[in-house]
Amino acid sequence: MYKKQLALQKFTCLLALVSSVVIFLYSLGIMTDLYDSLYSTMMNPADLTQTDVPGSIIYYDMQAFNSTFLRYSIILILLGCLLYITNTHIRRRYYIGNWFAILVFAGANCYVAYWAHQNIELFKAQFLQIDFEALKFHADLWGTAYTESTFWFDVHYGVFGFALLVSLLLIIHIIWKGILMRQEGKLIAAGRAMA
Repeated sequence: MYKKQLALQKFTCLLALVSSVVIFLYSLGIMTDLYDSLYSTMMNPADLTQTDVPGSIIYYDMQAFNSTFLRYSIILILLGCLLYITNTHIRRRYYIGNWFAILVFAGANCYVAYWAHQNIELFKAQFLQIDFEALKFHADLWGTAYTESTFWFDVHYGVFGFALLVSLLLIIHIIWKGILMRQEGKLIAAGRAMA
């Protein structure tokens, strides 16, 4: 039973690191379309009210969020590495360090998913308030990118769904490992009693 659990444990720790990297890449890409289509609409970055496209200020409004999001994604990568530093991926028995690493990673993953979802939904609603006719005119006039797509806002459901699934798998492994360790302890105690 331990062999199957150890193989799944190793795979889940790898998924945890992969999910952190996916969140990092997402944090780098979320502003891509906004930069390509909205940055050039701001006539004077010192005075954000001077714009060719009403609503394009969202590009500047999202800067603080994106900076924090990038920092959080780096922290998640470091916490994913903590699973490997504590040997959670190969350890037969869990110790306090393993429990700590898993619970901190899962907790941080859940917090970032909740925080990012709340903010991304607000920014998506703000993005949909852009005057897309004016944006289309600006794009045609200056040869810049034009998009009405909310792809980078919507993809967060998949990114954070994957991250939350990995967190759930890590918690399941804690429970499974606890059951196996308790059963092993009973067998050892029974073997000593017979000797």
